[in-house]
Amino acid sequence: MLRQKLTISHHGAVSGVTGSCHELHLDTDNSVLIDCGLFQGAEISPNGSRFEQLSIDFPVSTIQALIVSHCHIDHVGRIPYLLAAGFKGPIYCSEPTAELLPLVLKDAIKIGFTKDKALVGKFLALIHTMIVAVPYRQWQLIPLKNTRNVLKIKLKPAGHILGSAYIECAYNKQRIVFSGDLGASYTPLLPAPKSPYKADILVLESTYGDKNHQQRRHRKSQLKQIIEKCFINKGVILIPAFSIGRTQELLYELEDIIHHSKQAQRVKTENWDDLEIIIDSPLASEFTEVYKKLRPYWDKEAKNKVMAGRHPLSFEQLTTINSHQDHINTVAYLKKTARPCIVIAASGMCSGGRIVNYLKALIEDKRTDILFVGYQATATPGWVIQKYADRQGYVELDGQRYNISASVYTLSGYSAHADQAGLLRFIKGLRKKPKEIRLVHGDNAAKLQLKQAIEDLLPDSVVLIPDS
Repeated sequence: MLRQKLTISHHGAVSGVTGSCHELHLDTDNSVLIDCGLFQGAEISPNGSRFEQLSIDFPVSTIQALIVSHCHIDHVGRIPYLLAAGFKGPIYCSEPTAELLPLVLKDAIKIGFTKDKALVGKFLALIHTMIVAVPYRQWQLIPLKNTRNVLKIKLKPAGHILGSAYIECAYNKQRIVFSGDLGASYTPLLPAPKSPYKADILVLESTYGDKNHQQRRHRKSQLKQIIEKCFINKGVILIPAFSIGRTQELLYELEDIIHHSKQAQRVKTENWDDLEIIIDSPLASEFTEVYKKLRPYWDKEAKNKVMAGRHPLSFEQLTTINSHQDHINTVAYLKKTARPCIVIAASGMCSGGRIVNYLKALIEDKRTDILFVGYQATATPGWVIQKYADRQGYVELDGQRYNISASVYTLSGYSAHADQAGLLRFIKGLRKKPKEIRLVHGDNAAKLQLKQAIEDLLPDSVVLIPDS
């Protein structure tokens, strides 16, 4: 009997960086889905319809399992729609992701479906029965139907956020690797990803396939300089950040800056003891508590700080805002009162969440600094602010125009994604190089530049930029 050729369909992250969803077809009866993410900004589903960007526009009858690389919304946000389309299989993910995923889906359900506590509780109870927590670096058998063939998967740390994994699939002596989102080198709290031994086919993200990041030391120095400016002009630093991953990394870096600056403080205008860090996101607060519980998964540097008596995610000058009324009061207070502080709030692309109220109140104040530390998808408010800040432009928030008078900064070094050098390093680390590499999760320019770099590195590999 002839061995059937594996095929891969891409149901998202083909025309941009969001909506990650890839289907590995094993035979006519069996496939597995890797991620099922939400489209954000101007990015839409492959069928080209914005109206249907939330829908599951592919058959689910052959999908035996969903494998989750990590729980960012652009990788898991369509899971409720997947269940509504009839999927009833297991959801495999790493042990930390098993802790975090219900929190993300709870928030997604409340925003996109219903705030009815009974319905939300029923959905979460179902999700808990479907999740299968898989230890890192151990093979997990995936049950298939009508075949004697065996599919095994292995999850290995991807260094992107806590619990993130790249996925090795072993089937019929072939090895298919899905990178998920690979982390940048020296990401706070997380060990860097290590390449697998081999891959026949590699599905690789390309978010920063055309860029290289600032070094961690340089980005921390820039962050410190922005804070020092905040002391002088008595303004607020607004940092739009994803509730999971980026917020915790920022807290880790801010604790380190404050710790060392207090010891070295000489200038009277700087009062590091009075600098308040405000986390205005109930979800981010929940995630931070889970991060603290999952300390065994931290990297060596972070564990050593804890051993030395420091608390990287719960230090003295940290304030969390939970209730909506406290949020409204804080926005009003900061608009009225000149006080140096740092506000970290979601969403990371300014397309919703509490950061929008801070922007509406403070973006026209010249004392305000807006600091972007993550990717801004095309046409999101964050992208507009980033693009037009130096052109005396404006941004539309909740249907109203606001002039961009605040200073705007971008620290690319805080990206949780590997840059071009990191992506190439991941490929170089493979002892047996892939015959085929498929580039996803990136803008077209990033994919094209990365494609050229890979072809220079591996002239015998076929590098594809799929569109479906």
